[in-house]
Amino acid sequence: MKIRAGYEISYACPKPTPMILTLSVHPSRVGDLESVDRVLFDPPIQANTYHDSFGNFCHVIEAPAGPLKVHTDFVIRDSGKPDEVARDAIQHPLGDLPVDVLLFLLGSRYCETDRLGTIAWSLFGHVPKGWPLVQAICDFVHGHITFNYARASPLKTAFDVYIHKTGVCRDFAHLAITLCRCMNIPARYCTGYLGDFGVPIDPSPMDFSAWFEVYLGDRWYTFDARHNTPRIGRILMARGRDATDVAIVTSFGPSTLTGFKVVSDEVK
Repeated sequence: MKIRAGYEISYACPKPTPMILTLSVHPSRVGDLESVDRVLFDPPIQANTYHDSFGNFCHVIEAPAGPLKVHTDFVIRDSGKPDEVARDAIQHPLGDLPVDVLLFLLGSRYCETDRLGTIAWSLFGHVPKGWPLVQAICDFVHGHITFNYARASPLKTAFDVYIHKTGVCRDFAHLAITLCRCMNIPARYCTGYLGDFGVPIDPSPMDFSAWFEVYLGDRWYTFDARHNTPRIGRILMARGRDATDVAIVTSFGPSTLTGFKVVSDEVK
């Protein structure tokens, strides 16, 4: 299948404001692009593009005083296959994990393993390790949280979500990631596009989506605690420890979001 995707995001800044943007398709998907995924600016400004420590494309800009529109539009090929399911994928002992994976066992800004460790073991200590354990965590998070855009907050952590039981896709991902790490399963946060392919059309305005990956059986697998079912048409943008590492825009000064539109539609 082919997917047309892109965004149009507008900001207003009272004065020139440095920003870091993490808005490009992940390097692992660049080979699937049918047209260029280029970050465009109106008015035109320069961007310094680099790879961060997680391998994501990032762009450093100085937003001018006044309005700024950031946008792109591209077509990408996708297999059309759902997220892979490997029920026999094993969980490795800590000493057998690659050293670059160990980072994703540690607590992070939104994933407080120290506050949820005892809870995680009380809930999942009896569950067989490996794929069944991750699926049990996804089942719990999916049933524990009520999706609600009105209750979204950039300050909400995994522990907050566990207590208040409401949030958006990033909150589902943060809680699932934290519970996995507490159970000694490396887990990392992912952000990208996820259109309504093979599912009923959601009438709400589209947003970027969050999911997560776990390390089992010598590789990373995709899980999605919000939808809790394999999906098709994911377009990865960035991976990190949590939402801090992959924020679409990090502003180093005052700025106001004035417009936001995301699209991800199949090309017929």
